[in-house]
Amino acid sequence: MMRLGEIIGNINSTEILHNIFVYDKTAPLIFTRFYFWAFFAVVLVGYSFVYKSKNRSIRAGYLFLASLFFYYKSSGFFFFILLFSTLVDFFIGKGIYNSKNSTTKKFLVAASVVVNLLVLAYFKYAYFFVDSVNLLLGTHLNVVNYLAVWANNGAGTHFNVNQILLPVGISFFTFQTISYSVDVYRGETKPVKNLIDFGFYVSFFPQLVAGPIVRASGFIKQIYEDYHVTKAEFGWAIFMILKGLIKKIFIGDFIAVNFVDRVFSDPITYSGFENLMALFGYSLQVYVDFSGYTDIAIGVALLMGFRLPQNFNSPYKAKNVGDFWKRWHMSLSSWLKDYLYIPIGGNRGGSVFSYISLGIILAIVVLLAGKFILVPIFTGVVLLFALLARISPKIKRSIDTNINLMLTMLLGGLWHGASWQFIIWGGLNGIGLVVYKFWRKISPWENKNSWITNIWKIIITFTFITFTRIFFRSESMEVVNGMMHQIANDFNISLIPEILIAYKWVFLVMLFGFVIHWLSSSLKEKITNWFIATPLWLKAVIATVVVIVVYQSVSSEMQPFIYFQF
Repeated sequence: MMRLGEIIGNINSTEILHNIFVYDKTAPLIFTRFYFWAFFAVVLVGYSFVYKSKNRSIRAGYLFLASLFFYYKSSGFFFFILLFSTLVDFFIGKGIYNSKNSTTKKFLVAASVVVNLLVLAYFKYAYFFVDSVNLLLGTHLNVVNYLAVWANNGAGTHFNVNQILLPVGISFFTFQTISYSVDVYRGETKPVKNLIDFGFYVSFFPQLVAGPIVRASGFIKQIYEDYHVTKAEFGWAIFMILKGLIKKIFIGDFIAVNFVDRVFSDPITYSGFENLMALFGYSLQVYVDFSGYTDIAIGVALLMGFRLPQNFNSPYKAKNVGDFWKRWHMSLSSWLKDYLYIPIGGNRGGSVFSYISLGIILAIVVLLAGKFILVPIFTGVVLLFALLARISPKIKRSIDTNINLMLTMLLGGLWHGASWQFIIWGGLNGIGLVVYKFWRKISPWENKNSWITNIWKIIITFTFITFTRIFFRSESMEVVNGMMHQIANDFNISLIPEILIAYKWVFLVMLFGFVIHWLSSSLKEKITNWFIATPLWLKAVIATVVVIVVYQSVSSEMQPFIYFQF
């Protein structure tokens, strides 16, 4: 007979293997879990056998398989969506490159854009469209997960057919596959040599689920280059990983769990000062959370010999809204500029696509509001702009370029989600950009560079960006209204000393985060260079201390990265 110890051992072994290899939606594979670093260590061990292979596809294939496993552990069987996008755009890219007919090339690149956006729309906006149709027409349509239906019928699974879940990172890898097709069409990059290489480009796990968005023209050439990481680059990679962990866990998660999330969950029960501090706290949280992720991604990728683009450049040092968007989520901002803003006309003027996009945005606003009365109102506004545009070419160009700018920001808002909050958030940032374009022409301070002027510009810009974040973070307009009401009507200055004492550790961590962010670039560079120059044993000591301190600050279950939801 089998002994009791052997039975328990078999059960434990089975459970351990299950936890290692089977997707668990309650514990996705994220950078801040120890499981990820064990996974990465195993990947590096295997990588040490293939990283110098002359057949680059062996290296790419190995990392492609590792990335698929990473995505499966992060999002379950949604990795089939990733494979679908990979297959579609690989063959479309080949077709574009091999075709000699310009019409065929245009048809294929349009097919890539349409297919990818339809997949994105199905998973991200299905509920929005169904709810809007029901609201407008009084129908009772329900969302149906056709993929679950097909899987249940074909494989005997038991997926919920009445619920559509959003695949992690779908917006990021969708944008990457679109950029590949467009870059091949424009002649900015040649297609990859085989499907494995392309799959690796699309799925490279450090940046797969939350960016930075990697351009085909900048990444694919690295697939065919020799592995090379200098001693200085190794030190910088370790520094970036440690910096990312400090940002995400020590600062972001701590202030979120202990203050920000509580206030946003029920703002009416907190004073106006607490709501205001939570709003500024969220501005810090969303920055350290997202930039912390990309810092880790950049460091992890570099250790394997791949260089990802910078995604943040001290955005809260921006002196105006335009400067902010050049510093914030730079890979998305540049993507929207090159693949949306410029193609629809940019600064050159309007285009057919501009007007089509405007119509789509206005239709979405009507659907969100559920009121047909907006149709004649919008029609009147459009006609008014059309009449103004006929007065002179200069006025027409000004109207067209500002419409293009507003459309880009509104579509950027919709990229984050189909709700009033994201529409307003994108619209406010668009208005900020348009207003600044006119203001800089008449501002007496625009060309002044004194420290007082610069600080004042930074404060105004940061305050405006923070205000727009109330719409970005709030789950409903009720939360927005509650926070605004408390800040305007229940500030209660007499409670401030008591609140500062009650949340002293939260506010100290917030102060630490802002001070670190606003340190001069030269001082930050000196700190980075000092770490890079330290001997390996000292790097190991510093890394150990940082990891212990960071993980000791964890006060609850690991928080997912904010941008995983996009």
